[in-house]
Amino acid sequence: MVDFKNLRTIKQLAAEAAPIFTEGKLRWWVYNSDKNGLKVAIVRVGGRIYLDREAFNLWLESLKELPT
Repeated sequence: MVDFKNLRTIKQLAAEAAPIFTEGKLRWWVYNSDKNGLKVAIVRVGGRIYLDREAFNLWLESLKELPT
């Protein structure tokens, strides 16, 4: 379930996550979301793109390398 309080524009999320993630990097991930799995965190309303912060964090967690 999407909670509107967790929604951020790409620009807002980049500002909150600076300097770790740039706006350009977030846009690249959104553009390639079909391939990288980020699609689960994207909410499209009209022509606007929002990222669900909670789902984005879960997506990041899924990318973590497991210790060998």
